Amino acid sequence: MNTTSAPASRQVSWTGRIVSGLVIAFLVMDAVMKLIAVPPVMDSMRELGFVSTVGLARGLGGLLLVCTALYAFPKTSAFGAILLTGFLGGTMAIHVRAGNPLFSHVLFGAYLAVMLWVGLLLRDRNLRAALVPTR
Repeated sequence: MNTTSAPASRQVSWTGRIVSGLVIAFLVMDAVMKLIAVPPVMDSMRELGFVSTVGLARGLGGLLLVCTALYAFPKTSAFGAILLTGFLGGTMAIHVRAGNPLFSHVLFGAYLAVMLWVGLLLRDRNLRAALVPTR
């Protein structure tokens, strides 16, 4: 292995871990808020057109927590990223249907999904080699 590529590779990997860690922290916080069913979550669900029940909030929180856990562990991270991308796409569709502002609400799921994939691609050399063509 070339000695000049080792530090760069290590930096890229750590950058990916940090970006992924930020995404994971945000998603875990969101999942826990849904599992606890705090009043702002229940109010937001109502505003978005859901029948605001504790069971639904906990179900969404549990689903989000499972998908985030799959993303957090290296062996299942690609599968977790795919599931989270679908979850975030659903949130975007809900915000479109609710008529929320584009850049602050609708596209927030896209911003998070981009960070999620950037973090994963930076921390996983094999996935990066498979998905990102070089030369």
